Amino acid sequence: MKKVHKIIASRLSSASLASVLNGNRLFAGALVTGVLLLTGCQSTSLDQSNAMTAKQTPAAAKTALVTALQKQRRQSFSYHSNLEISNEQKFSNINTKIGAKAPVASDYIDEYCEDTHDQAYAALIAQAEAQSKDILAIDYDAQRTALKDGYLECTDAYEAWVESNYDSDIIVPASYQQLFDNYDDRATVQDVKKAQLLDAYMLKPLSINAQGIYQPMAGKATMLASAQYQARNHQSSINQPIYLDFKNGNIYLWADNFAMFNSELLDDKLGTKWRNKWLKLAIDDGTLPKGFGSELIKSHFAALDATFDAAPISQFDYVAPNALASLSPKLPAHQLPAMLASNQVIRRVQSAESYEQFYQDYMRIVYERISQRYPELVKESAPYEVGNTNADKFTSKALVQQMLVMIKSDMNGGSETTEETIAEIKEDAMLANAETQELYGFDKRGQLKWQHLRSEIPSKTASNKNMVIDVLQQYSAINAKDMAFPNLPSDVQVPNASNSIDMREYGSELMQYYRDGNGTAMGKMMFSVIPMTKEKFGAIE
Repeated sequence: MKKVHKIIASRLSSASLASVLNGNRLFAGALVTGVLLLTGCQSTSLDQSNAMTAKQTPAAAKTALVTALQKQRRQSFSYHSNLEISNEQKFSNINTKIGAKAPVASDYIDEYCEDTHDQAYAALIAQAEAQSKDILAIDYDAQRTALKDGYLECTDAYEAWVESNYDSDIIVPASYQQLFDNYDDRATVQDVKKAQLLDAYMLKPLSINAQGIYQPMAGKATMLASAQYQARNHQSSINQPIYLDFKNGNIYLWADNFAMFNSELLDDKLGTKWRNKWLKLAIDDGTLPKGFGSELIKSHFAALDATFDAAPISQFDYVAPNALASLSPKLPAHQLPAMLASNQVIRRVQSAESYEQFYQDYMRIVYERISQRYPELVKESAPYEVGNTNADKFTSKALVQQMLVMIKSDMNGGSETTEETIAEIKEDAMLANAETQELYGFDKRGQLKWQHLRSEIPSKTASNKNMVIDVLQQYSAINAKDMAFPNLPSDVQVPNASNSIDMREYGSELMQYYRDGNGTAMGKMMFSVIPMTKEKFGAIE
């Protein structure tokens, strides 16, 4: 399961920044991403060449894609993302033959024969009842005999298979040999039913979207994230506006979505103070070296360029737009029309092994550049220990130092750790077959109009029955008439001092409120056990 968790982490990563594959990597990756988003600057100039080439070879596909992605870093655009999750592979096109990887009757191999017989007999009883007949009637003699013979054949084969582990001369029927040898890779009938229910009642009615604008030269970006659930008798939706201020290193979240929760659990005096307000989260508290955000952005792009350049040409190819409809598993029906309208499509396919190697190379390049530019961030830095009550450990500088310590620790494991991880992936079929596919669509002018990411989350059973995640992101020109947040009043479209709550200031005020003996019972219990609050504000009675 450890390997599965690592691959799940990487499969949920974005196309531009590989996600991490264990606990330390998750923390480090989150910090890198946060600083990239919130202390960003304009990207550096890059050489450009023709986006589209005449010969549709793998080498041409790679060159064209590199050029398009580098060009996009400096462009302003409007975007819309749609995420769909499907587990249809877990129960569609199931072959019921013993020799195939069909679902089995029981979780435990020693109960397979009995459970298979019982389920088949129960189905025969149901058939008899539907026909208003007795199961012991002569009409069902042949079927009952077949069930009995099948059960005896199965138990004999199982006993022979068990004995064959100790005596190689014992012969087991080939179909049962394959069944029992690969039993742990099989889904059970119950697994299939659960997958069908999850798909019908949760995944199909659920839709996750995000839209907004990206303006690197202006130093800002917006996102209106939303999730919708639409079933026959139930419809619900939630939206979360997000505003990113690259220049000042701030992120703003719409306060209404948190106000009720905060008022009920922590701040019983809040009232309606957060109504039509933003919550300001200052990521850089002034402790980071000057220009750190800019350098991290440059390091990020340098690492991406280097790892992309090292990627095998065999990962890239051109795909005829009309061939997208025949991909297996099928692309979501509502995502496909925008993709079919493309003039040209480039595909990149990466294995789990490739993703692991990418992560190692990417982090090594970022670490080397940052440590050379800011040696003070890597000197005398020790891993953070749980329970440490030093409030200085929670500054922006301290968090970045911890990120660098984790990266260095991972790197110190050497190539041996990387080789071991890759070896594990190769040995485990269900991990090795969990691929990530990226599709990029271009118009007649060679302009990138959309990109699609398909990832597979390995299941605990057969590798060809993984859960699939499809993310389609479309790009278009910014329309000045369109509001970034259509669901918000016009006077709060852009956060400022008058329409936002500074969370650092609010946090200090809230803690003082508790020091004075006020607050909710839940809040008093929570704050009484947080080490940093004890040190900074004293014990809360």
